[in-house]
Amino acid sequence: MIRLVLADDESLTRGAVGALLNLEPDLTVVGEAASGDEAVAAIAAQEPDVAVLDVEMPGLDGAEVAHWVRTHAPGVRCIILTRHARPGVLRRALAAGASGFVTKSAPASQLADVIRRVHGGGRYVDPDLAMTALTAEDCPLTERELQVLRSVGQVGPAGTASDIARRVHLSAGTVRNYLSSAMQKLGVATRMEALERARDHGWL
Repeated sequence: MIRLVLADDESLTRGAVGALLNLEPDLTVVGEAASGDEAVAAIAAQEPDVAVLDVEMPGLDGAEVAHWVRTHAPGVRCIILTRHARPGVLRRALAAGASGFVTKSAPASQLADVIRRVHGGGRYVDPDLAMTALTAEDCPLTERELQVLRSVGQVGPAGTASDIARRVHLSAGTVRNYLSSAMQKLGVATRMEALERARDHGWL
């Protein structure tokens, strides 16, 4: 019997997926979680064979949970579920140690097969997700613009240009110029949107 922890912040989705997986003769859901922090707690308590993780959850996201698992529970294999084919998310999850990457639109029978494959030591990436990652566009941002955007993520939405400037050792005015240039290139209105766009494309 393959023991599973299932983590998804959407209770209806989590309940439906859990019910369908429990119908499989060799799978059993031993723990459920609605956030990344709950997922870590459930994995630590239940010691499952496989953790099925939503990529976007409150607190730690799926990739961060996978990274925690690799460090603290290396015997647990991780599968990431996602609704959108975003190459940056795929690369980050695989780098964190995830063994499988499946879209939420996949039938439960396919997810069950992926769980078995991953439990057996294999890996699986949805072909459409893999193709999207392979054909992702080149980054239009300069290294300085990327550096400033990384600092945006570190200081958060409330951080000022001066806060970013101190991190990257530039003047606040120069930081504003880099942010303005990055937003224009990416076609977004705010620096947080620019950060999200760059992350989604795997440029950060």
